[in-house]
Amino acid sequence: MPNIQPLRIKTISEYHRLMGLPKPEHPLISVINFESIKQLPQSESISLVFNFYSISLKRNFNARMKYGQQEYDFDEGIMFFMSPGQVFGIEVEGSSALKHSGWLLLVHPDFMWNTPLAKTIKKYEYFDYSVNEALYLSEKEETTIIGMMQNIEQEYRSNIDKFSQDIIIAQLELLLNYSDRFYHRQFITRKITNHKILDRLEDILTDYFNSDDLSKKGLPTVQHIAGTLNVSPGYLSGLLKTLTGQSTQQHIHDKLIEKAKEKLSVTNLSVSEIAYELGFEHPQSFSKLFKTKTNVSPLEFRQSFN
Repeated sequence: MPNIQPLRIKTISEYHRLMGLPKPEHPLISVINFESIKQLPQSESISLVFNFYSISLKRNFNARMKYGQQEYDFDEGIMFFMSPGQVFGIEVEGSSALKHSGWLLLVHPDFMWNTPLAKTIKKYEYFDYSVNEALYLSEKEETTIIGMMQNIEQEYRSNIDKFSQDIIIAQLELLLNYSDRFYHRQFITRKITNHKILDRLEDILTDYFNSDDLSKKGLPTVQHIAGTLNVSPGYLSGLLKTLTGQSTQQHIHDKLIEKAKEKLSVTNLSVSEIAYELGFEHPQSFSKLFKTKTNVSPLEFRQSFN
């Protein structure tokens, strides 16, 4: 896909105009049937940045998508989520008409202003996942999600009253929670792929902590580990929490403590020297983490071997 300067879409009305759709019924929220979008504007390729949230349920898509650094083709029913400011691109082969079915929900942050969801929407980590980490839906799950989107559409198309926003916010939160449930189901049902990630994580951490230049590199970051595994940090964290009950950071710390115990039991290095070898700038930070994880200080652990 060519590198195209992204076009920033500030309002939902702008998106409707760009895609040749009628003016939205509500300026801050819109549910769109993908079949009503027949052609990309001006060219076969387009790159966009929204100032609003986007929740897509797509299938039978005759184009390629680029989201972050990942390109993706699909014809199954999948869902993916984007928060404001993320870049994605679409490319259709030649001059063929755009063919896709499914639904798109657009929500401007202003719609959630002064509601609890304005803050809690940030807890849904799947807004930071890559396209190759999209949510694959069963037919039953797809029907559930479409039903919720249509309920939201029906509510804002009705006569707006003092209950409208609260009802739509509640339906949106329900949709987000169901999506969270379906992602956790996916982490468990796609075990072969997920266990390969766990095995590779273990190998990466082992190699990292066995490295001779660990003191120069410092402790591995979650971003570094996720990048090496070619997944997004949020996806890796969600996967690990579901399969192991621990975050990526906790896995890094466990491997670190394992290495520290080895050095304390089989070498004569001082605690400070071990701390520096393990990538800590300050030995106190190492001692504090070690005691938090093991309930004993590094010296007490060493003395238990003598």
